[in-house]
Amino acid sequence: MATQYAITGTTAKALSASVERAVTEGALEPGAALPPVRRLAEDLGISPGTVATAYKELRRRGIVVTRGRGGTVVAPAPAVASRRPPKVPEGLRDLAGGHPDPAFLPDLLPPVRLSPGARSHRSSPRLPRLEEAVRTWLGADGVPVEHVTFAHGALDMIGRLLSVELRPGDAVAMEDPGYHHMLDLVTALGLRTVAVAVDDEGMRPEALRAALREGVRAVVCSPRAQNPYGGRFTPARRDALVAVLREAPDVLVIENDHAGSVAAAPLHTLTGGGLTRWAHVATVTKYLGTDLRWAAAACDATTLARHDGRMLLTSGWVSHLLQETVLGLMADTGTRDLVRRARDAYEERRLALAGELGRHGITARGVSGMNVWVPVRDESAVVNGLRTYGWWVAAGARFRIGSAPGVRITAAGLPPADGRRLAADFAAVLGESQATYGG
Repeated sequence: MATQYAITGTTAKALSASVERAVTEGALEPGAALPPVRRLAEDLGISPGTVATAYKELRRRGIVVTRGRGGTVVAPAPAVASRRPPKVPEGLRDLAGGHPDPAFLPDLLPPVRLSPGARSHRSSPRLPRLEEAVRTWLGADGVPVEHVTFAHGALDMIGRLLSVELRPGDAVAMEDPGYHHMLDLVTALGLRTVAVAVDDEGMRPEALRAALREGVRAVVCSPRAQNPYGGRFTPARRDALVAVLREAPDVLVIENDHAGSVAAAPLHTLTGGGLTRWAHVATVTKYLGTDLRWAAAACDATTLARHDGRMLLTSGWVSHLLQETVLGLMADTGTRDLVRRARDAYEERRLALAGELGRHGITARGVSGMNVWVPVRDESAVVNGLRTYGWWVAAGARFRIGSAPGVRITAAGLPPADGRRLAADFAAVLGESQATYGG
C-alpha cells in the first residue's frame, strides 16, 4: 500500500498531514505499512529525524502503530477514520449488530416541561431527582454512591476518564476478546492496549496480574454481559480480582456495566472492595433506547473532580431534556415491566441458541447478556458460509487482541425456533468448510 501512495512533505508537520490525509481518504487502509524511516527520508531528501518526529506524532494521535520489526502501519481503527461495521447484505438476517430487540424498547416521549429559555446549566449540571434515582439504582447493587456524575453514554464517559487520567503511550488493561468500540477508543486516544484474557467469569486474575506488572495505568472491565464473550463476575472471581487490584492502588479501575438490568446476571461489583481509584459506569441504551445517549457513573472523589472538570470545559452538562426523559422512563411502572420481560426473553434466547449449538457439538460461550461467542478456526469461512444460508454474524477479528478466532452472534432478537435453525445451518457450514475449518 505504501508504494501506491506517495507521502509528501519536507517538515514533520507536512509529512504527518500527508499520511493523515491518505488515511482519511482511504488511500492508506488499516494495516497498510508506511515506509521505513530512513528509506522515506532518502526518498524525500530530508533527515531521518524529521520522519521519526512525524511518525511519533501520528502514533500519539492514534493514526498509526508500531509493531517492532513489523514497522509502522496504519492503526486497525485510525482516529481520523470512522470504522463502521460492514453493511448488512440485502436479504440477510442481521445477528451481528449487538442491538436489543426493538419490541422490548419503550416509546421515547419528550418531557412535558421543557427547559425554559436559553440558560446555562453549568452551575447545576445534574437534575437532583435523577441523581437521587441513580444513587438508589446503583446503591441497591452494592456500588458506593457518595459521588455520582453523568455523561453522554458509556463510551463518552470512559473516553473522558481515560483522557484526563492517562497520557499518549500509557497502557490500559483491556478484555480479550473485548468490545470493539472500546478497543478502538483506546487506540484513538493514543494509548497502548494490554490484553487480559477472559472466561465465563470475566477477567482472569492471573492475566490481570500480568498486565499490572507491565505497568498499566488503567483497567477497563465488564462485571456482566461481557461483550462479546458473555462472562460475568461471580463472588469468588470478584474477590480474586479485588485482591489483585489492591496490589496496584494507583491504577484507575473502570467497570462498564453496559447491559445492566437486561444482563440476566446479578452485579458483583469490584467497587465495593475498597479500591482507591475506581468508576462504575452504567447506561440504559440496551433497554431504554439506543438514542438515549446517557450514562451515569459512581466513582471516587478524585475521579469525579477530574471527569467533571473536563466536561465543564467541553459540553458543560448533559441535556436536561435528556435527563428528564431518562428519569421519566426509570420511574414508569410499564417501562420497568418491559425491561423485566426483555431480560427474561434475552436469557431464554441466548440459552436456547447455546443449547442448540451444543447439541450439534459446537462450543458456545455466553452465560449472560445478549450475545453468544462461538470459537472457530476460520472466521471468514464461517461468516461467508452462514451468509449463504441467510444469516449475517460478526467475525471475531474486530473484538480480538491476541485471543483465538471466533464469531459473535447477537441472540437478543432470535426466538428459540430460529435459534434451532441457525444452529443446524452452523453445523452444516462447518461440515461444508471442513477443509478450511479443520474439523
